[in-house]
Amino acid sequence: MSPEAEERDLAEAYLGGLLASLGLSVEYVRAEKDTLYRLDEEGRERAVLDLVGGYGSTILGHNAPELVGYAKELLDRGVPVHAQFSRHPYANDLALRIDAIVKRELGPAEEYAAIFANSGAEAVEIAMKHAELDRIMRLAELEAEIDAAAERALAAAAGGAPLLADDTLRRLAAEAGLPAGAGTDEVADGIRRINAARTAAAAPVFLAPEGSFHGKLVGSVQLTHNAGFRTPFGALAAQCRFVPVHEPDAVAKAVEAERRTLFALASDADGVRVVEHELPVIAAFVLEPVQGEAGIRPFDRETVRRIQDACAAADCPVIVDEVQSGMGRTGTFFAAAPLGLRGDYITLAKSLGGGLVKAALTLVRTSRYRKEFELVHSSTFAKDAFSTLIAGRTVDLLEADGGAVYRKAAERGAHLTAMLRGLQEEFPDVVREVRGRGLMIGLVFHDQSASASAPIAEQSRAGLLGYALSGYLLRVHDLRILPTASATDTLRLEPSVHLTDAETDRLEAGLRALLTLLRNQDGDALLPPAA
Repeated sequence: MSPEAEERDLAEAYLGGLLASLGLSVEYVRAEKDTLYRLDEEGRERAVLDLVGGYGSTILGHNAPELVGYAKELLDRGVPVHAQFSRHPYANDLALRIDAIVKRELGPAEEYAAIFANSGAEAVEIAMKHAELDRIMRLAELEAEIDAAAERALAAAAGGAPLLADDTLRRLAAEAGLPAGAGTDEVADGIRRINAARTAAAAPVFLAPEGSFHGKLVGSVQLTHNAGFRTPFGALAAQCRFVPVHEPDAVAKAVEAERRTLFALASDADGVRVVEHELPVIAAFVLEPVQGEAGIRPFDRETVRRIQDACAAADCPVIVDEVQSGMGRTGTFFAAAPLGLRGDYITLAKSLGGGLVKAALTLVRTSRYRKEFELVHSSTFAKDAFSTLIAGRTVDLLEADGGAVYRKAAERGAHLTAMLRGLQEEFPDVVREVRGRGLMIGLVFHDQSASASAPIAEQSRAGLLGYALSGYLLRVHDLRILPTASATDTLRLEPSVHLTDAETDRLEAGLRALLTLLRNQDGDALLPPAA
């Protein structure tokens, strides 16, 4: 590299500067299992224990030998990456395998169609797009039904059927400004005008729990509760209402607040009357079984039951985002399984690629699936042979030996959680909580914004303390841990199933040193020395 090139940084230079200030600007040159290697000043490899795990992407570890060997085999065979708009039998094989897992863990109610993608955020946006297409098509079907019913009612009125007065007719008449004693033709005209106005004003709305994170693309960022990520782009996509779901009536109230109706005519032996039909406004309710970026917050069965009941009553589909929590990380393939949560949509990514390739899936319950979506959505790299075959082999490894990986994730997670809770008991004034499931764990710190140490207090008030703690652990103890994006008081731990007892002991020693530093208010040791 030329000296000129070394002095210039055009690849997110501001972020690079922030990483450097926190001691996190490190280049890694090699990886295996839960270890990343960096070079020291003499050019020698230095092992760093990686607890970030690609934000949940490496359930099988970095560069899993079985997958690396398979990738080399595929490349040696010249498997095509670019063969779009052709038959992809391996994609169907993967879809069938995952559908079988859905049936095993979530129940055999019906099949799921599979739409392929490249990343978790894209998988979420596919679910959003499909849910909106479904909403629009349901609305078109409803409007056709209303028109057909109006024709029948007008024909009945022409034959002498009376217009029956009731509260619904009176509400319509008041809103449409109909004269007293208006006839069926005038009522039908009023219905057309009111419905047209209501439909035009009925922009789609998504619902999500407070604390949600579903990506940072144009659509998915609207489902992300963190206002700093979402607000600048609020005019670009459908809006989301965030619900305090742990309050017993919150979901039902949120659904009711978005409720809209269309008027219609109906006729029977008694005459013609005005009725109302639900206008589909809510495109979907979106949730993570374990909220990752909100600080590793698992859902409970009762909250999930309330969400499903409210959504079923309103015919509102549920999107279950398993991008970070799925693929065995919590002890089952789907983190939703122990909760009894069966979504109309399920998104998968991260560990689906085995830590090697970019692969993602959006699963759609067949009773919701719209085949027309296949003609209005596509992705250049989705469903290519190389990434899809590796994703298939990843699923095979997870399912091998009756799901040994899932059992190991549960066991390794329990061991890691027990260690962390031991530290919480030792440092109750520093550690507020340990929470999570399996190998998706959050270590939550007490607020340090009033610390007697100026560096600690300043970093805490700036929302950067979690990153400063991570920088210290990396610089001093060769431990790689990062905070969750929307709750920076929480350090995430998402290692692979290969995490050893010795590595857990090494982590414990580093964390104990960090907790001692915080207890002693030793802020000078927290940040890297000034250059």
